[in-house]
Amino acid sequence: MLVSALSSDPEASRVVPPTGFTARLTLFTAATMAFLAVFALALSMASGRLADRWADALARTATVRISAPPGQMGTQSEAVLQILRTTPGIASARAMSDIEQRQLLEPWFGPDLPVETLPLPRLIEVTETRAGIDAEALRLRLAAEAPGAVLDDHTRWRQPLVRAAGRLRLLGWTAMLLIGASMAAMIALAANAALAANAQVIGVLRLVGARDAFIARAFVRRFTRRTLEGAALGTLAGMGAVALLPGDGPDGFLTGLGFSGPQWIVPLLLPVLAGAIGFAATRWTAMRMLKRIT
Repeated sequence: MLVSALSSDPEASRVVPPTGFTARLTLFTAATMAFLAVFALALSMASGRLADRWADALARTATVRISAPPGQMGTQSEAVLQILRTTPGIASARAMSDIEQRQLLEPWFGPDLPVETLPLPRLIEVTETRAGIDAEALRLRLAAEAPGAVLDDHTRWRQPLVRAAGRLRLLGWTAMLLIGASMAAMIALAANAALAANAQVIGVLRLVGARDAFIARAFVRRFTRRTLEGAALGTLAGMGAVALLPGDGPDGFLTGLGFSGPQWIVPLLLPVLAGAIGFAATRWTAMRMLKRIT
C-alpha cells in the first residue's frame, strides 16, 4: 500500500495543491521529527552498548579487601592468595601495589596522598572465568581461614549501573514513540487543513463521479511523498550531527553516544517508517474528513 501511494498519478495529484503552508508544514514536521528520532535512536543504542559493556566489565571481576595490622598484612595477603589460587572459577588473582591503590584514591584525595603511612586495607584483584565462582562458599572459606578478608563481587555496583543503562535505553525508545505520535498528529492536521481548503473542489469532483477512495488516494499520495522527502532530509542531517559528536577519549563529553559499525544502517529505515506513519495518518484523516464534507 505504501508503494502504491508513491506511484505517480497526474490526474489524482491535481486534486491537491502542490504548494502552500500544508506542504511546508508536512516537510518541516517530517524533517524535524526524523532529526530528533536519529538522536533518540542513538541514545537507545548507545545505552544498550553501555549496559553490555558495564555488565561484561564487572561480571567477571571481584575484589578481596584485607584489613589487618601492619605486621600481619603480608601473612594475610599470602593466605588469601593461596585460597584464591585453589578456588574453582578464578582465572587469576593478584595483590594491588601501593602505586595502584594511590591511583584509585587520587580522584578523591589528590596525587599527594601518603598511602604508605595510612592504615589502608590491601586490595586483591580477582578475575573470574566464564563459569564464575560460588561467592557465598568463597566468603565462608575466607571467614574461616582469613578473618580479615572480605569479598566484594561487585554485584551492588553492577546491578544499579546496568539498570540505569536499561532505563536510558527505554527512555530512548519512549522518545521515539512520542516523536512518531507527534509526527502523525501534525501530518493529520496538515491533511485536515488541505481537505478543508479544497472542500469546493471535492464537491465538484463528486458531481462528476469521483469516488471518495480516488480523492483520498490523491491526498495520501501527496502527503506520503512529502513525509518521505522531509524525513530523508532530517535523517541525513541527524546522522551528520551524530557523526560530528565528540568521540571516545578523555575530551569526549558525550563518549559513546552514537552508532557503531552496522548500526549506521538502522537510521536509514527512519524515512520508510515516517512514510508509513504519514500514509496511515493521511488516509485516516482523509476518509474521516470526506465523510463530513457534503
